[in-house]
Amino acid sequence: MTLLAVAWSGAWADGGGDQRRAREAVLAGEIRPLAEILQRVQPLLDGEIIATELEREHGRWVYEFKVLRPDGRLVEWYVDARDGRVLKTEVKKGKR
Repeated sequence: MTLLAVAWSGAWADGGGDQRRAREAVLAGEIRPLAEILQRVQPLLDGEIIATELEREHGRWVYEFKVLRPDGRLVEWYVDARDGRVLKTEVKKGKR
């Protein structure tokens, strides 16, 4: 959980602007809190979360989880921030 906290805080390196937007989106009911989304998707991830970002893609909020699998591959998971549905995954080429 500590690593997750570090990864989450790293996503907000802009001085709090993104964090403020995320908090406002949660309060407005546009997205679910990260902890709630993680509870839904973490059993699927098959690896260690090394970074988390909240982005606006094609008009919707998306949590992006960068996951390091036990085989050394990096997988990016894109999850709808409103309902926790996995939108897509991308296995990055080569080992990281």
